[in-house]
Amino acid sequence: MLVLSRQRDETIMIGDDIEVTVVDIRGDKVRLGINAPREISVHRKEVYDAIRRENRAAAQVKPEDLSVLGKITPKLPTDPEHEKDIISQILLVNRGDLETSATQLRMTVPQLKEAMARLKIEVKH
Repeated sequence: MLVLSRQRDETIMIGDDIEVTVVDIRGDKVRLGINAPREISVHRKEVYDAIRRENRAAAQVKPEDLSVLGKITPKLPTDPEHEKDIISQILLVNRGDLETSATQLRMTVPQLKEAMARLKIEVKH
């Protein structure tokens, strides 16, 4: 593992196309900004692991199990921190595209904007 030291506003390059910038440091938390081509997915490790688990589980689904999908309406968690985390991740994956994110969250854009304001979520371009 390569270990590098960086200060706020300093950047690390991965190949020619990926930039990782230290955006903020507060106590023991570091906020990173990542610029990568759209075809490269960027996730926190725990989100990546969850996606892989879900993909493996989905590969085990039988066709007869799919008939119930039209009857299911997912709901966001009521815990604000969990809700904030999910909305933030969807926005990150969609590079801040509110329309796509709202669709994936089964919300309207105004509902998403209201949730973002309530949870103090900012989209940085």
